[in-house]
Amino acid sequence: IIGASYSELGFIGLANFIPYMFIPIFVGILLDKFNNGYILAIGAAINSTSIYLLSIAQSVPEIMGFRIMTGIAHAFFWPPCQSIISKESSEQTRVRNISWFTMFFVMGFMIGPLLGTVFLESLDITYRILFQITAFILASAIIFSLLISRKSVTNHHERFSFLSIKEMKRFPEVIILLIFCTSSFGIILTIYPAFLNDSGMSDTDILLLYFAFGISRVISLALAGKFSRKTSQTLIAATIAVSVGLAISAVSDSIIMFAVALVLMGFGFSIFFPLTLEIILSKTSKKISGKIIGAYETVFGIGWAIGPTLGGSIAQSFGNQSPYLVFCVIGIAVTVLALKYRKKLEPDRIQNI
Repeated sequence: IIGASYSELGFIGLANFIPYMFIPIFVGILLDKFNNGYILAIGAAINSTSIYLLSIAQSVPEIMGFRIMTGIAHAFFWPPCQSIISKESSEQTRVRNISWFTMFFVMGFMIGPLLGTVFLESLDITYRILFQITAFILASAIIFSLLISRKSVTNHHERFSFLSIKEMKRFPEVIILLIFCTSSFGIILTIYPAFLNDSGMSDTDILLLYFAFGISRVISLALAGKFSRKTSQTLIAATIAVSVGLAISAVSDSIIMFAVALVLMGFGFSIFFPLTLEIILSKTSKKISGKIIGAYETVFGIGWAIGPTLGGSIAQSFGNQSPYLVFCVIGIAVTVLALKYRKKLEPDRIQNI
């Protein structure tokens, strides 16, 4: 509708992810001190408001401003959800439960565009009205967040500290893998649809391709509990899958090849999240789990900000395919690093696993 360029799409993605570079660390501190359900309700309220405002945006700067709100909302959404699930799970079931939560989130991403297409075609409404409908639906999540708050335990005597940043420094290998994965993921979420369109894919083709991407993610997340038995090998395989998917994207000229690329990347992106989080949570104290989750999500935000910014600028300067080739080369280097330090990519396992 706005007609943004590759560079502008990159900056829109950056605007969304910049808050996620800083705010989760503060949210993590709040999680160990205040009711997690209330914090989740704040996230739902901000998200609903930002989506409604996006429906009335008229320019790229306006979209960037409202996407900043979306980034803030996500910072108040993901860490509380992960914290609640982590606290309600045993060490044996934590990977599975967090993976399944993410799986249902991905399923929503798959169902949403399909329902949106049905609304657009059958009810003769505009994209702007569709966004407004979505905002009102999302507002209902505030009620469920408040219901969750009734079961949440608070610790008002917990002191504010940035100990989690020091703790995260113990995992440089995990951080490097995360930044590569989230940077690549950010590109796929922001500039990849425009790249597909310029490569001759129709709107329907793009919808089908992202549906295949979603299916790959759902299956991978459903099996994450089993993959966690061989964490380091799985993470290495995920890095290879993302790198190969990026390489295929750079040379693809058919919907089948793009589908193969997205299926590979869907596996890689999805499996990274629960396994790397488990590595860190298993090696840190439960007393600071909220802070650790906040610091972990901050690393996600850094990667998400780097990807669209670099990807959009590289595409604008050197051609549409260039970001995928560049990140493929980076992925190969990260894979070599993961192979060298694979022993550090295993969680501390309890005896009865």
